[in-house]
Amino acid sequence: MKIIPAVDIKEGRCVRLSQGKADQETVYSDDPVAMACHWDEEGAPLIHVVDLDGAFDGQPANAETVKQIIYNSSVDIQVGGGIRNLKTIEAYIKAGAFRVILGTIAQKEPEFVAEACREFPGKIIVGIDARDGNVAIKGWVEVSDQRATDLAQKLESYGVAGYIFTDISRDGMLQGPNLKSIKEFADSTERPVIASGGVSKLSDIEDLLALAPNGVEGIITGKALYDKSFTYPQTLELLNRHAG
Repeated sequence: MKIIPAVDIKEGRCVRLSQGKADQETVYSDDPVAMACHWDEEGAPLIHVVDLDGAFDGQPANAETVKQIIYNSSVDIQVGGGIRNLKTIEAYIKAGAFRVILGTIAQKEPEFVAEACREFPGKIIVGIDARDGNVAIKGWVEVSDQRATDLAQKLESYGVAGYIFTDISRDGMLQGPNLKSIKEFADSTERPVIASGGVSKLSDIEDLLALAPNGVEGIITGKALYDKSFTYPQTLELLNRHAG
């Protein structure tokens, strides 16, 4: 199990949004690269980097900052936000990205996911965001009528490396993860799942660790770390205790 710090970039700054709403942001740093390096030094094995402007606009807006994070980090970086074509995927992978996250386009054009998986095997992970079980797209601005579990089953056969599942009703709200929806989603696929959204305290991470047998292999945490509800070393201690 990996605890994965999030670095969300908006207008060149490291921010967190509440429920993905662009007008409800908290700025944590003017230097996302330094923030990523901090989590690297704290011992994170993987960092989750999202170009929020890209997610809203449909094309990367902070690509150079993302690349600087990759160049300056010693650990794996997974990248998402506004990735809609093979050229962008290739640019990030050539820069050294561990994995590239496809979001909105996976729901809109699933055949593109199949093409990307053929072109970049093992490098494509799909972010599926859901509200009340239905897929949310375009930076969470729209909610479709497609079930998240149905989309996961459809994309699984295309060769995706895994999924990031976010219950957006909990994201950035520090209300605790929606364990029921995460378990339902993880049970619907054979691929590994990274859970995201709602982690507010160490006991939330402990609750998610219990879903490892269901296929949950990672936990993304953002706001709680930035608000110092707990420290990253504390999450590592918890993992070690759980493993022991």
